[in-house]
Amino acid sequence: MSINMETFGKLIGVIGDEDTCVGFLLGGIGEVSEDRERNFFVVEKDTTAAQINACFKKFLERSDIGIILINQVYADMIRPTVDAHVVPVPTVVEIPSKQHPYDASKDSVMKRAYGIINTPKRRH
Repeated sequence: MSINMETFGKLIGVIGDEDTCVGFLLGGIGEVSEDRERNFFVVEKDTTAAQINACFKKFLERSDIGIILINQVYADMIRPTVDAHVVPVPTVVEIPSKQHPYDASKDSVMKRAYGIINTPKRRH
């Protein structure tokens, strides 16, 4: 267990391209557990949607992960799984990559927030 986990309680998980993962790793988020489980997953050219989905589900099940950062392009590849996650922890944050800009209309959290804001209010 790292000092970060002991002090703050939860880790940040990252699913992203090499540049994204390296940036966050240089920022200090990297963790390898005693069971050799990492809190990051580098998506390569030949990585399948099934592999991304399996990693995402594994991160969701881990009690030590409080936030999952995922490049939006990869979230799009597993959109049904991402959209089905509605509990607050771990929080899923879709982020842009160098090659793919962020599109708020695709973000599952933004879609839910928009739905809450635009829900007609009932009068009593």
